Amino acid sequence: MRCAERAQALARSLAEADVDCLLISAPANLRYLTGFSGSSAIALIWSAERAAAGEHLFISDFRYEEQAAAEVPPGYEQLFLSAAGPRREAFGLLCERLPAGGGRLAFEAAHLTVAALRRLEAHLPERWSARPLEGDLIERMREVKDREEIERIAAASKLADAALAAELEVGIEGRSERELAASLEHRMRLLGASAASFPTIVASGAHGALPHAQPREAAIARGCLVTIDWGALHEGYCSDCTRTVAVGRPSEHAREVYEIVLAAQQAALEGLHSGLCGYEVDELARSLIAAAGYGDRFGHGLGHGVGLEVHEAPRLGPRRAPAQGERAPSGEERDGERGRGDEAARALRAGTVVTIEPGIYIAGELGVRIEELVVLEDQGIRTLTSLPRQLIEL
Repeated sequence: MRCAERAQALARSLAEADVDCLLISAPANLRYLTGFSGSSAIALIWSAERAAAGEHLFISDFRYEEQAAAEVPPGYEQLFLSAAGPRREAFGLLCERLPAGGGRLAFEAAHLTVAALRRLEAHLPERWSARPLEGDLIERMREVKDREEIERIAAASKLADAALAAELEVGIEGRSERELAASLEHRMRLLGASAASFPTIVASGAHGALPHAQPREAAIARGCLVTIDWGALHEGYCSDCTRTVAVGRPSEHAREVYEIVLAAQQAALEGLHSGLCGYEVDELARSLIAAAGYGDRFGHGLGHGVGLEVHEAPRLGPRRAPAQGERAPSGEERDGERGRGDEAARALRAGTVVTIEPGIYIAGELGVRIEELVVLEDQGIRTLTSLPRQLIEL
């Protein structure tokens, strides 16, 4: 689904949500709907019922005029500020295009700050009101990737894998965690990435017990496990992968923990298919880790969506317990709607790209995480990562 088609689909959803237009300010949503890859812009999408109001609006400043002309598709009126000024000037330009008679302008509640909302409201014409958009319409659209999106994610994953393979070939013993992380990110850029999709994690020995460890100046020593979590940003789309490798021969306990995590990941990969809820996939891996006696050492969710952002919907994690007085979700809500507000209770759909990344973290000793990036298809799954999942001993 290309940008113009996405905007049309969103316009139909806005009509159903009883709003006249939607202000787009989140960069990822803006790129998804307009194709614009710059750093400063907003857009206004009219609902299908208000199509007579004119074209959708795209507003940036003079720095991006040529770029927007090349990236933003027909169907948008493009407006540009003469200077790179505050967002309130863009809001003012947008509100000048709102027709007389009043209406309901929705905004992305998860992305617009209170201060920005106040600036927007100060420019609204008479009988126009601003309201938060209920639900997560655009994020739900983004969950299901089209062929081109999947190809870009696969390309990002391929170059990221090639970069780590090259670093492992050079050898990592004696190098600092920080130097290895920097070298890996540099190598991804040389292979075609525009950037790392997130700050690279390199954590050796006991430091690996921190799931989001920051690389240190500490040298990687022989006999320890090293967790490397990295990804590439390529043509706007992200990859995400984790491998835990051994420098020399690991202890028997380290090997045992690794095999438990690997078995948990394999169980989740074998059971994963569209139609399952995120918490059901999470349980496939979590139950095995718990049965091995490490349930309290796996504190994060099993996975998450990957696309324009490295962490996006859906969520694969434990089911959120209903709050006091809150009802359980109905079958219809479980079958793909947000229901209780728990993304893990929604059914996964074909075309979704997710990570499967169980882990065990033992404070003061070691950490193990193994992460695959997969796309759900009509029949099963396809793995986008290519490096071996069996323990690599360097």
